[in-house]
Amino acid sequence: MHELIFTPQADADLQEIENDPSKKDILKAVRKCLGFLETNLRHPSLSTHEFHSLKGPSGEKVFVAYAQQNTPAACRIFWYYGPKRKMIT
Repeated sequence: MHELIFTPQADADLQEIENDPSKKDILKAVRKCLGFLETNLRHPSLSTHEFHSLKGPSGEKVFVAYAQQNTPAACRIFWYYGPKRKMIT
């Protein structure tokens, strides 16, 4: 099991979704995705893969997981391993 660490931007984005009733379906998908990230990073519904255009603050590999599938402008969650073992940011 991994501990999720939110950057200030990620925390602000999540609060924005939580406070907008019209984004109820997106919030449900994001929470489900975050749950899978905590428990099973390789869950097939996440479609997790390395995102080569970004690097973490110390040069870490950045990965992307999809909270929504088959949706135009699907909600994606970007993350990397660290700062400590069993943590993802």
